[in-house]
Amino acid sequence: MKDKKGFTLIELLVIIAVIAMLLSVLLPALKKAKKCAEMIICRSNVRQIGLAANFYAEANNSYLPRGGAFGTWFKCFLPYLEEESNKGDYRNVKIYRCPSFRDKRQTVCFVVSSWTFDSKSDPQGHEVTQPTKYETFKRPPLSTVYLTDNEEGSWRPIIEQEGDPDILRLDVWNPGHLPSSTSENITYGRRVARDRHRQGANYLFLDWHAEYIATEDMNINYWRDK
Repeated sequence: MKDKKGFTLIELLVIIAVIAMLLSVLLPALKKAKKCAEMIICRSNVRQIGLAANFYAEANNSYLPRGGAFGTWFKCFLPYLEEESNKGDYRNVKIYRCPSFRDKRQTVCFVVSSWTFDSKSDPQGHEVTQPTKYETFKRPPLSTVYLTDNEEGSWRPIIEQEGDPDILRLDVWNPGHLPSSTSENITYGRRVARDRHRQGANYLFLDWHAEYIATEDMNINYWRDK
């Protein structure tokens, strides 16, 4: 009888070692590629929200919804999105979700600017709760933030439905809300995502373009309306 050929134990161990080494090299690259893809999808969602905001303004005498007591900005945009996909319920709108947001119960993964300032040198600003005319924004639209990624943390509310009491906390109007803030206060703590995407977040500007900005580069001046 002919001798049966096969791998020796040493050869099998070598093969296993090579496979393990390849996996150790490939897995971080695959993980990085996945995060990059999620960032691109999120930025596309932000851009689509910008298109809906633009259509809303055109249909409402140039007014833009803000946050706070005025209500839910994301509901305002429903008529300007695909009706078949949302059926009048914001929870069905996929573009309101970021694939990198870990808690999948969250129905709105973005926060809108409700920030206004009394002057160019006002260091604090305050909340505006009523719709704002597009023309009242005095800074260049391409450098004025309107919307960005919502922070995820124990102090940040998870909004599962319209009746949730913290649904009005999906806006930004205080220095403590910025991504550089270390505060975790439910009212004055960080609301802008610090490291949602590569140590930064996606931002929608008033000329309706979307871009990534690193947390270290984000400051209050991006939010000024004067």
